[in-house]
Amino acid sequence: MHHPERKAMVIGATGLVGGLLVHSLLGHPAYSEVRILVRRRLDLEHPGLKQYVVDFEQLEGQGHLFAGIDDLYCCLGTTIKKAGSQDQFREVDYHYPVRAATLAKQHGVEQMLVISSMGASADSRVFYSRTKGEMEDALSSIGFRALHIFRPSLILGDRGEKRPGEQFAAHVMTFLDRWMKGRLDKYRAIQASTIAQAMRNVAMVQTKGNHVYPNEVIHVLGVQDA
Repeated sequence: MHHPERKAMVIGATGLVGGLLVHSLLGHPAYSEVRILVRRRLDLEHPGLKQYVVDFEQLEGQGHLFAGIDDLYCCLGTTIKKAGSQDQFREVDYHYPVRAATLAKQHGVEQMLVISSMGASADSRVFYSRTKGEMEDALSSIGFRALHIFRPSLILGDRGEKRPGEQFAAHVMTFLDRWMKGRLDKYRAIQASTIAQAMRNVAMVQTKGNHVYPNEVIHVLGVQDA
């Protein structure tokens, strides 16, 4: 059932998945408006797009931007190397999503869709996976009518930046893909566009409760216009 006047908000819109998601939502008849919170404006014009330049450290003062939103999409994510430290990584991958989710809930947003990662667990010994798991737990406790957590494997796509380690891994993963069937399916690298499509498809269904989608499920859910 499509509601023609839905409004979406995307945080992390300048990232690989986020950028594709914004285009996907703007092209969908169910959404009349897409708001994005960015640190720098996207070079993108569309009648349905509203851009707000914000400081994520001071987001509490921007709560009104969440009013009237139906679906909050979170595509925030960095790497420890890019962030510069574990503390800065945690700020972006834990505090920013939780801050946004808290404000969204206060302003009546009922559905949130968020990218985490494969292996996310608050009990993990790996800092990256532990941070993602703690983020998931925090979001789960906020009390949305619907929370959808996506746990992709290595994300493929053109980032417009060079991450040599990831590029090498992507080549290896692409090469191995044909053998990654059955039991190994959960490790298969995934296209950013597939994740964006899966998020949009899941949002349309409007199921209630907390849901976690592992990598192999995202591959299926991200089939065009499912």
